[in-house]
Amino acid sequence: MVEPLWLQSWRWRLEQMDLRRAASAVAVLLLALLLGGGAWWWIASRFRPPPSIFDTPVDGVLGYLALKDFSKLPLEERIRFMTEFADRFRGFDPSESAAAAAFLAGLSQPAREQLRENVKGMMKDALAQGASEYMNLPPSKRGEYIDEWLVKWQRILERGVGGKESKKTDEERLSDMKREGERGEKQRERFARGSGSMTDRGVTRFMDVWEGEVQDSSTPREQGQITRFLDDVRTRLLTK
Repeated sequence: MVEPLWLQSWRWRLEQMDLRRAASAVAVLLLALLLGGGAWWWIASRFRPPPSIFDTPVDGVLGYLALKDFSKLPLEERIRFMTEFADRFRGFDPSESAAAAAFLAGLSQPAREQLRENVKGMMKDALAQGASEYMNLPPSKRGEYIDEWLVKWQRILERGVGGKESKKTDEERLSDMKREGERGEKQRERFARGSGSMTDRGVTRFMDVWEGEVQDSSTPREQGQITRFLDDVRTRLLTK
């Protein structure tokens, strides 16, 4: 039996309507998957800024130090974060000290490794920045740069360790550091015995830590520049 034309027309329209609905459903599903995947990617990859040092619970501050986001901060911001955290650490009350100890004791191994890498990365970036600036200077300006670099980092160490800078002049600082840097192996022997002030020894120990801890995390170019820079720093401390 042949269907009437009007029935064929309605059947065709219904079939087309189902096709459009199916296509629309697929489009909606694909859009939902794309949006969902994009949201997941955004949540997973977005940068988390550092918390307020003095307004955040201590475990929140310590937790940030164990995140990759810490290493994404500019070097100056990382130094400021650590310095402000040291200020807060010195003022911990018993409950905060207990919270910090509990948090560190409960860190997973991956988090401990990330914390370690963040600290090493900050040291490496400080050395790489100094070395790069140093190598871009003409030879006549490099000695002065080393002096300024040493004084700057001694001030940072004083601020972090003791909460304030000493009243020494730059000339006094350099003189003290040079006295700590006696020729040859006597320098290392004195540091091993613990003589001299913490910050006088700390700047030069910074150079030794590079060889033992940080060097492997740098690129070949950074290694070359940093090694040259630290050799020149050590020579200046010993010979000037």
